[in-house]
Amino acid sequence: MSSDNKRQEDGKPLNSLVDKILKAYGLQDKMKNYDLIAAWPELMGPAVAKRTTEIRIEKNVLYLKIDSSVMRDELFSGKQIIIARCNEYVGAELITDIWFY
Repeated sequence: MSSDNKRQEDGKPLNSLVDKILKAYGLQDKMKNYDLIAAWPELMGPAVAKRTTEIRIEKNVLYLKIDSSVMRDELFSGKQIIIARCNEYVGAELITDIWFY
């Protein structure tokens, strides 16, 4: 067995252990929140990311502060698509609504 294969096998139990710890302490959703916020530019593109001045998630609601009223209106009309894209990214139904301000 090469050292590369051994290294990959050793990583699997560690991932499993980390997942179990996150689940035990109820931190899975919190980590998914952080992952989603960090991926916002990748998910929505640079134009939207540049106009997003604040992003947070509370009780399954994504709160977005957008500094362009035109872009805010466009995003509002595509709200369900954004929710689906976010949930697909984290692999769970994390976001149920979006509020723009």
